[in-house]
Amino acid sequence: MTDGSLLVGAVAYSANVVPIWEGIKDYFEGSAAPMDFVLFSNYERQVEALMQGHIDIAWNTNVAWIRTLRQSDGAARALATRDTDLVFKTLMIGRAGDGLDGLASLKGRRVALGSRDSGQARILPVHFLAREGISTDDVELVIFDSDVGKHGDTGRSDLDALRAVLDDTADVAAVGVNTWQNLTAAGDETMSDLAVVWESEAYSHCNFSALPSLADDVAQPWVDHLLKMDWNIPEHRVVLELEGLTEWKLPELSGYQSLIDAMDEQGIADHW
Repeated sequence: MTDGSLLVGAVAYSANVVPIWEGIKDYFEGSAAPMDFVLFSNYERQVEALMQGHIDIAWNTNVAWIRTLRQSDGAARALATRDTDLVFKTLMIGRAGDGLDGLASLKGRRVALGSRDSGQARILPVHFLAREGISTDDVELVIFDSDVGKHGDTGRSDLDALRAVLDDTADVAAVGVNTWQNLTAAGDETMSDLAVVWESEAYSHCNFSALPSLADDVAQPWVDHLLKMDWNIPEHRVVLELEGLTEWKLPELSGYQSLIDAMDEQGIADHW
C-alpha cells in the first residue's frame, strides 16, 4: 500500500489490459478504498510479488490462486471474482459430423491441448480424461505450449489447438468456454466446421487474491466498492465489457477443487 492506496497486480496478457485497469483505477478514485495498479509479464512473477508484500491484491488465474494458496499454507483469501468466472468450463471441440460424442469416444484419437500452465486447456482436460478412465497413453497428444506464463489468458494455445483440428492434425481440441463463445459470437465462418464434442461441469476461474496481512478494514471497503460496479451505468459498462463480465461477485471456493485435484494428480509444483 502506497500513499493510502491499495496496490493491485494484474498480468499484461493483451493490449486492452491497460484501459481496463485505468478504468478500474478511475472508478475507485474518491472512494473509501483508492487504488493503483502494476502490471506483470507473467503470473509466477505476480504471485511472487504478492507473497513478498510488494502488492496488496493480485488479479489471479485459477492456477495462480492455487499456487498462492499453497505458498501461503492455505491462508490466502479470495476476495472477489467475475460472474463469468463462476461458470467457467472446458470444452472439447471436434469436426462437425466426425462421430465423436463424449470423452469416451476420444480413446485412440488425437487430442490437442494448450499450454502447460493453462487450467482450462491443459491441466483440467488431462484430469477430466483421467476421471473417465482415459490416460495420456490412451490418446495421441498434440501439445501447444503457447504464451507460457499467461496461464491461457491470451487464448493463443486454445486457438492453436482449434487450428490443428481444422488442419486435420488433431481430432479434438480442448479450449476454454470463453474462447469458443468469442469465436462463435464473432461469426467466424471456420467455426461452422466445428462442434462441441463434450463440455465439463462449471468450475471457478480468476479471482482477486490477498494475504492475511491485508487487514479486513482495508480490504472490505475495496471489495464493497468493486461489487457496486453497475452494468446499467455506461462508464462502468465500458470497463465491465472489456474485462468480460456483467457483475462482480463473491468467490465460490468449492469451484476450485477440480483444479486442486488435477494439479495434485499431475505433480504440478507451486513454482514452474
